[in-house]
Amino acid sequence: MKNLLLMKEMLPNDYVGFTFFVGCMAMMAASAFFFLSLNQFDKKWRTSVLVSGLITFIAAVHYFYMKEYWAEVGQSPTFFRYVDWVLTVPLMCVEFFLILKVAGAKTDLLWKMISLSVVMLVTGYLGETVYKDSAALWGGISGLAYFVIVYEIWLGSASKLAKAAGGNVLAAHKILCWFVLVGWAIYPLGYMMGTTGWYNSMIPSGNIDIAYNIADAINKIGFGLVIYNLAVQSQKD
Repeated sequence: MKNLLLMKEMLPNDYVGFTFFVGCMAMMAASAFFFLSLNQFDKKWRTSVLVSGLITFIAAVHYFYMKEYWAEVGQSPTFFRYVDWVLTVPLMCVEFFLILKVAGAKTDLLWKMISLSVVMLVTGYLGETVYKDSAALWGGISGLAYFVIVYEIWLGSASKLAKAAGGNVLAAHKILCWFVLVGWAIYPLGYMMGTTGWYNSMIPSGNIDIAYNIADAINKIGFGLVIYNLAVQSQKD
C-alpha cells in the first residue's frame, strides 16, 4: 500500500503511461477469458488455450511493473520488456508446435523454435543495453534468428505440417504466420530507433514505447484468440 501511495500520479497527457496501463488491463482481461474457458475444451486443445492465458498473464504482470517504472523514472523499461519477451515469445513459438501435433510435429521443431526465439531476444538485449557500440552487429544476429523463424513457419517444416493437417489447423497456422511476419516487424524497427548504427540515416531515433505497447497487446492477445477459435472450431468438427 505504501508503494502505491508513493507512485507518481499519471498526467493526462502521458500517452506512453496510458498505453502501459491499458496494455496491463487488456492482458489481464484476456488471461481471465482464456483461463475461465479451459473447461469447455478436451485435453487435445486445453494445453494450447492454457499457454495462451499464460502468455497474456505474464505480459500483464510485466506491464504493471513497466507502468510503475515509467511513472517513477520516465525512461523506457527496457529490462522489464526483455524479461517479458524472453518468457512470452518462446511460449508463442510453442503454440505452433502444439497446434501442429495433430499432423505429427516432433519435439525437434519445438526446440528449434524456442532456441531461435531465445537467440533473437538475448542478442537484441545485448545490442540494446550491454554492447551499444556494436548494436548493429547484435541486431543483425537477432534479425537473422527472426528471419529463420519466419522461414520455418512460412516455408519450412512447420509449413509442411500445417498443409498436411489442413482444415482449421492450416487456417489458424496461416493467421499466426501473418502475426509473426507483420505484427512482430515493429520490434526490429523499435530496436533500430533505440540504438545507433548504419540504419540511423534512414530510420530516425525516438521513443517507440507506444507502438511497442500496442503491438504487444495485438500480437499476444491476437495469438491467443486465434488458438481459442481453432479450439472452438475443432470441438465442433
